Amino acid sequence: MMCDSPSSTERQQGDHKDMLELNKNSERMIEDVENISVQLTWMAYDMVVQRTSPEQGDMMLRLQDAYKRCKAFICREEDDSEFNKEPQEDK
Repeated sequence: MMCDSPSSTERQQGDHKDMLELNKNSERMIEDVENISVQLTWMAYDMVVQRTSPEQGDMMLRLQDAYKRCKAFICREEDDSEFNKEPQEDK
């Protein structure tokens, strides 16, 4: 009978492991909640900026479009220059 029941030291070790696991889970959950809080704060900030200055959203869209056009032009120009360099190296 005595062999079947866990000793008090085994129970304490089991309780200690359970507490460590609980602490790890709690820390992970707290970190997740903090990350969500940060995201919500930025979302609220963006909403306030959009409501107080709607022109800024339009300017950001225009800036993004200009960036894409410049990038496309530059990438195409680099491709063309590489293509043009090959025949010159053969000469």
